[in-house]
Amino acid sequence: MHRLTNQVRPYAWGARAAIPRLLGTEPDGTPQAELWLGAHHAAPSAVHGEDGVRSLPELIAENPHRILGPGVVDRFGGRLPFLLKYLAAEAPLSLQVHPHADRARAGFEAEERLGIPLDAPHRNYRDPHHKPELLLALEPFEALCGFREPADTRHDLRGLTGELATALRADLSGPDDHTALRAALTRLLTLPDGKRERLISEFTEEWERVRPSCAHTDILGDLAARYPGDPGAVAALLLNKITLWPGQALFLPAGNMHAYLQGTAIEVMSGSDNVLRAGLTCKHVDPAELLDVVDFSVLPIPYSQPTVREGRREFRPGAPEFALHELGPGAITAHLPAEGPAVVLVLDGRVELVPEVGESIALRQGESVFVQADSGPVKAEGRGHVVAATVGALGRE
Repeated sequence: MHRLTNQVRPYAWGARAAIPRLLGTEPDGTPQAELWLGAHHAAPSAVHGEDGVRSLPELIAENPHRILGPGVVDRFGGRLPFLLKYLAAEAPLSLQVHPHADRARAGFEAEERLGIPLDAPHRNYRDPHHKPELLLALEPFEALCGFREPADTRHDLRGLTGELATALRADLSGPDDHTALRAALTRLLTLPDGKRERLISEFTEEWERVRPSCAHTDILGDLAARYPGDPGAVAALLLNKITLWPGQALFLPAGNMHAYLQGTAIEVMSGSDNVLRAGLTCKHVDPAELLDVVDFSVLPIPYSQPTVREGRREFRPGAPEFALHELGPGAITAHLPAEGPAVVLVLDGRVELVPEVGESIALRQGESVFVQADSGPVKAEGRGHVVAATVGALGRE
């Protein structure tokens, strides 16, 4: 086992105090959005060992079969297939969707052939992997997630008479859900440059004047004020607005349109940073690529239900790359699953990790470790609140 030092991502939507509070550091007044724990090249964790400090990818490359386990290497190659994050949102994230595996691979290879730098602002695919993800709320967490019934959005627009509202009502009267939603989102993402700002402004002003009584009454105005002229504010009306309570989780597969609005949470995902954005952002938006990736199905909210196993709550949403395990809050006596590597983060309290092979490690709030596959079963004992990410399934699909 190796203690970790992890990188903080200072995105503009991040909270000022949540991550410093977790880590026991003084806030510096800047937004701190995500704490990344893993081996993704954009912000890899550092491991502490007898030989000093080095990056987690370097440790893994030294002996992938020993550190990741033969099953993980056979299934995913010599890379850690998951990424764990502590997310702290003080303002809305971008309206976004993640590509499926084939699209991510093809998009990455195409952009590589074109010689587009990995850090280029207009690049869509920064690695060749898909990005299913699971989010576990640590406090009341607001989000937009998945498409509503078109008739419900059309109903909310019934009192609006402006140009854009009238056009959207017509779009949402399409012959089926898929056609209706595609038409409405396509309209919003392809508004002519010369008319976009006026149409969005007129729509927002009328919405605020009429104030339809619905779940989106306040959120549209807030999004439009934060992102003037951004069609993503109006596109929010197409999505379900939900509140997750502490301990509730969402699983977001490829194609699910979503936006996190506010709150703190744990995320675990495949080891990817591929995001296609529809709005609520100053970053690159590629409407054609996004519209090809979005799943326009109207589906139930994709809550992920845990199972209780050996003293832990276990979330296995079906992604082979990852599973999430929650220990506590409260007294902890549990074993981590012995199925490849693990990344462990203490959210609160103190815990001791006792491996079958090697020395035990005592951890307190904000501290984390990387558990090698060859550590054998690891027992966690203490009192507090702990999360651990592992691989999901090693069998081939």
